[in-house]
Amino acid sequence: MTQPCIFCEIAAGRMDAEIVHQDERVVAFRDIHPQAPTHVLIIPRKHIVSMLEIGDDDAPLIGHMHVTAKNLAQTLGLAQRGYRSIFNCGQDAGQTVWHIHLHLMGGRSMGWPPWPGN
Repeated sequence: MTQPCIFCEIAAGRMDAEIVHQDERVVAFRDIHPQAPTHVLIIPRKHIVSMLEIGDDDAPLIGHMHVTAKNLAQTLGLAQRGYRSIFNCGQDAGQTVWHIHLHLMGGRSMGWPPWPGN
């Protein structure tokens, strides 16, 4: 039997998360293992395993995720100093949950390249 997707469970309201935004297309919640003082995950309600599976018809959804990140950055006080938004795609990129999610991180200076410690 396949385990349910943890992010689908959060989006459906069947699993607890500290939700900071939700609408008909996306849910945003605080990461339980934050890598910055502010670390929010923005997920689509639609289950998409990885960025490799998005199609042309998903462009409005992916755009909405980015606009949501921008709006949350303003609401959470990150916009003035800056923030990072990242999609990880695949194991080598650090994807650990197989449901696309946009990381919104800020509240500290972040170096480049994004190696551990940056």
